[in-house]
Amino acid sequence: MPLLYEDASNPRTEFAEVDVNELADDVRDRGILQPIVVHPADSAGRYRIHFGALRLRAARKAGLELVPIVVRDAAADPYAAVAENQKRRSLSPMDLARFIKGRVEAGESHAAISRKLGMDLTTVAHHLALVDLPAPVDQALKTGLCTSPRTLYELSKLHDEKPGEVSALIAGGGITRSAVAALKAPHASAPSAPSRKPIELAKATIACAALEQSLDKLNGVRAAVADADIADLRQRLTGLANRLA
Repeated sequence: MPLLYEDASNPRTEFAEVDVNELADDVRDRGILQPIVVHPADSAGRYRIHFGALRLRAARKAGLELVPIVVRDAAADPYAAVAENQKRRSLSPMDLARFIKGRVEAGESHAAISRKLGMDLTTVAHHLALVDLPAPVDQALKTGLCTSPRTLYELSKLHDEKPGEVSALIAGGGITRSAVAALKAPHASAPSAPSRKPIELAKATIACAALEQSLDKLNGVRAAVADADIADLRQRLTGLANRLA
């Protein structure tokens, strides 16, 4: 497997640890059932993966030294890679957004991208907006508070006019279609309770959500972290909590 390497242009860049672990368990029990599709070897004798990056990661985690491969001479079709990923495990909104942005930068029109991906032009525009979201909205996506490209697009536009209210809505965790629609109303009634929160509290709450996500990931690699480093982190967290006393 050292002779296999992942394609840097693979539209999937986010591999959830739970997906890798789940597939690794299956690989331990049944092996790799479908060969990994690769391109012919380069001058160093290495093969670039066209389909099967997740399978390779799972195989490595399962401790396999050899995996079945199929060498395909045909040039890679970037849209085929997207279709393959979508069939097996849907690409994250951000991965799809980066792919669309890459096709735009390569000179393709929105209409062509829309046709090849089988999605409407509005959905293409919504995904493109994910690449450059305002910080609070971007954090809502990264922490999983909101993953709907349409809602994130609308929050991004609203943030230009009502940054405090958008940040407060995100901090309160109440990102619903009705809540976003209320913020869009031209003559909205008195702000709801979440929007009356100080902007500093909204930002701190969003930061806490990001911290919680980081701590969850840290627990997944706890065995590789020194006890002294964990103790230092606990001390810092305690110090931060005491600042609210």
